Amino acid sequence: MRRKTTLLCSALISITLCGCGTNTTPEIIMPDHPMTSSVTTEQTSAAPAQAADSTETQSTASGSQYTVYLITMDLTDSYWKSIDDGCLSAVNELGNVTYKWIGPDAHDDALQSACIDEAVTNGANAILIAANSADGVNASLQKASDAGCKIVYVDSAASYDCVTALSTDNIAAGITAGQTMIDALNAAGITGGTIGVMGVTADTASCVARETGFRQAFEGTDFTLADTVFMQDNADNVTNAVQDGLAQNYVGFFGTNEGTTVALGNAVKDAGTESMIVGFDTSDAVLSLVSEGVIYATMQQNPSVMGHDGMTIAIQALEGTYTDTNTTTDTGVTVITQDAM
Repeated sequence: MRRKTTLLCSALISITLCGCGTNTTPEIIMPDHPMTSSVTTEQTSAAPAQAADSTETQSTASGSQYTVYLITMDLTDSYWKSIDDGCLSAVNELGNVTYKWIGPDAHDDALQSACIDEAVTNGANAILIAANSADGVNASLQKASDAGCKIVYVDSAASYDCVTALSTDNIAAGITAGQTMIDALNAAGITGGTIGVMGVTADTASCVARETGFRQAFEGTDFTLADTVFMQDNADNVTNAVQDGLAQNYVGFFGTNEGTTVALGNAVKDAGTESMIVGFDTSDAVLSLVSEGVIYATMQQNPSVMGHDGMTIAIQALEGTYTDTNTTTDTGVTVITQDAM
């Protein structure tokens, strides 16, 4: 993808809190070297009518001033904070951006659509969004586009047109996860058996794509992949599925995001047994289970890159120096195992 860099003076001040939703756990990922923002921030309580938090940063640079919103699937998890950190880093470099991070606290299209509408009402020139589903927020995205907003996807894209989408190539990452498990099982002398698959929701496009790639990796092998069990924001769904799978001698389990991966690891650990677990994301909880040997491997993404480059390109699009549309960039994954830590 073509990139052009614009460097302006930096000055970032203030953080305020607000939002639009109720609590969940989607995917949580931390990069190898989490970004530390150079901004001076101040936290305040949310207004009583608002149920979630957001961060707002405003530069004091001269020249054209742009308002950019980051809208994630929720505001509670460190994965989204890593994207926010990347955005803040870019805002610090650009210097002419008023930036705000908002989002619901549940995987809900209507709640996320309300956040998009809020951004438009408040004068957003560009919206960076991790879309909750492929089609569920398209109507609000169209309203945003009609109002002149530039749309940039980070982590998870909707099907509506955009400037660019920065995310993991989730099918390719799923294939990598599947091949990682196959290699580990074969090294242990296991060449067949049933593997449990844990998803988030049927509409979480990024996780569905990871599962698609994972299943592709097993085509032509003697392994059987069980029907997907969806966590639906309730870790007990995964715990119960693991207990059933262990009772049926499943040889492994795959988690498509941080929530499912941690739930898998904890369920196997609590059962006092061992099983081959491959998952996604690198929160502290996931890495702890990898270091203990409970989880064999996890796929590490690069959310801070998504935020930084997404913000930079959004401003370039507003300034007319980036003219491409519907481009995509794979921000990559790294396989993290106990030996690699």
